[in-house]
Amino acid sequence: MDSLRPKYTLVELLRISQLPRATYYDRRHRNVKTDKYVDIKAFICQAFKDSFETYGYRRIHVMAKKAGYKISANTVLRLMGELNLSSTVYSRHTSGYHSYKGHTGTINDNLLGQKFTATKPFSVMHTDVTQVKLTNNTWGYISAIMDEASREIVTIIITDRADRQQLALTIDDFALKIPIDAQPIMHSDQGWQYQHKDYQNAMKELRVTPSMSRKGNCHDNAPMESFFNLMKRECLYRTTIDNLEDLKQVATNYIVWYNTKRISMNKNGLTPVEYREQAVA
Repeated sequence: MDSLRPKYTLVELLRISQLPRATYYDRRHRNVKTDKYVDIKAFICQAFKDSFETYGYRRIHVMAKKAGYKISANTVLRLMGELNLSSTVYSRHTSGYHSYKGHTGTINDNLLGQKFTATKPFSVMHTDVTQVKLTNNTWGYISAIMDEASREIVTIIITDRADRQQLALTIDDFALKIPIDAQPIMHSDQGWQYQHKDYQNAMKELRVTPSMSRKGNCHDNAPMESFFNLMKRECLYRTTIDNLEDLKQVATNYIVWYNTKRISMNKNGLTPVEYREQAVA
């Protein structure tokens, strides 16, 4: 109707359209009314982008509260719907790496029994190796060590082979990270590298107690398995990785973000590093 106002009087337009004057002015007021959510919408868009499009409304809500916004989770959910923002992470089967070659060395007892309840950093660690197919038809192998309490990835080593050299690099890096007074449990599967004397001797030297999953039971090392699955879904399977150097760069960037930026809902919205720092303090 506003576009016809230069040619016709408002009285004529209201009569033809059979629209009450009060309704006309109410709708006109709504059209020019400022969106009270304009600031939080901008924040939501930026937070979603910063999460590499992996955060759902619950994590966005936590981030908004940290930033000082007084808003409910349901409102964040509604606004994300209006903004057409939804996580692009999807479930898919991730390729596994099986290093079990039978009883080739020392088999340690399972000291955890699927009780992943550690709250003190560097009291219980988890380690494992996974593989990633690269576009040049080769494989990359990722060896990692995680702190159960904080879920921080303490060590990550990426090579083109899962061999004794990768094992040595993993142990050497972890030796630099472990606090001098720590005497943690290190839980792994029964892979050949963890049965090997090099690994067993290194654990003794570092005052680390080895623990192993039961044969063929991935649930016994669930924290590590879950992390590898998460990294593949959130990062590796959403990126074209041409060669080993690309994999190193992509995985390293993800680990930095995961440790220092990615909040955990079961850690009261803290990142792994924030959890460790608060626990130590």
